[in-house]
Amino acid sequence: MTDPVDAFTKQICEVIVGKNQAVKLAVASLLARGHLLIEDIPGVGKTTLAQALARSLALAFQRIQFTSDLLPADILGNSIFDRGEQRFVFHRGPLFAQMVLIDEVNRATAKTQSALLEAMEEHRISIDGVTYELPEPFFVIATQNPQHAVGTFPLPESQLDRFLMRIELGVPDRASERAMLLGMDRREMLKELKPVMNPRTLIEIQDNVRKVHASPALLDYLQDLLDASRQRHITGLSPRAGLALTDAAWFFPKTFKLWESQSWRIGWDTISNNPAKAGARLLIICFIVCRSRESKKASANLSNCGLCWAAVCAGRNVVCGVESK
Repeated sequence: MTDPVDAFTKQICEVIVGKNQAVKLAVASLLARGHLLIEDIPGVGKTTLAQALARSLALAFQRIQFTSDLLPADILGNSIFDRGEQRFVFHRGPLFAQMVLIDEVNRATAKTQSALLEAMEEHRISIDGVTYELPEPFFVIATQNPQHAVGTFPLPESQLDRFLMRIELGVPDRASERAMLLGMDRREMLKELKPVMNPRTLIEIQDNVRKVHASPALLDYLQDLLDASRQRHITGLSPRAGLALTDAAWFFPKTFKLWESQSWRIGWDTISNNPAKAGARLLIICFIVCRSRESKKASANLSNCGLCWAAVCAGRNVVCGVESK
């Protein structure tokens, strides 16, 4: 399973230089059947990352630019009367794609944002009393501008809860930026990208990720994190967030071993034998998952982020090398 993932991720990292960790998180979200929210300033490669993912997987790709005057029918589709057939015919919108890039999602009003709720959760939409299934695999990458930007509408908690992760790309370091300046134009690189995995293989890998065994020690630790978040925050992490965290946590030790040292090969069933390494891994994922469900921008300092700090408190004993309760 790691060979196609290795080639796939390596190709993405050649386009998005100096952002290997962000690429890994995007791949983890994709393989865990989650959706990804990227919050950053314009021009750092958010759209390029989405296009590189789609081209490397041979997925049907659509980009939707959200604006304040966008309507739900503009993304879902609309029924138009056909004079020849004397009936209304549904014309599918751009959301009917395997990978959808929602650019500047917080530029649209709450009415348009809410049109994504059913699609992201159930992979289907309902219009005029008819339900239409979305293609598989279905993956949404949404970008949003910082909340202090002009003309933005904050995403509600119900919308944030649909995203598995919220990440930032940031500007590259000097060496990576120099390589980018001297290298090929990114638009030309995207045109030359060849698929390294087909959609059928991707679905098989996604199914294999969900077959990974979760030991009781891991589940105890996950529930400690969820309980701590609910004690420290008004809403805390939802059960859906717990399921998403579990899927993402399974992905890292079983599929990320191609980038990391042998310690990443440890199965989750050994968490009680090596809690420090396993706990640290899970905290990394929990930090990202918590951020995706924070309505306020989380600070890079864990102690300033309510949910993330709650996760640290819940996992402190595990990370310090003490077996979880």
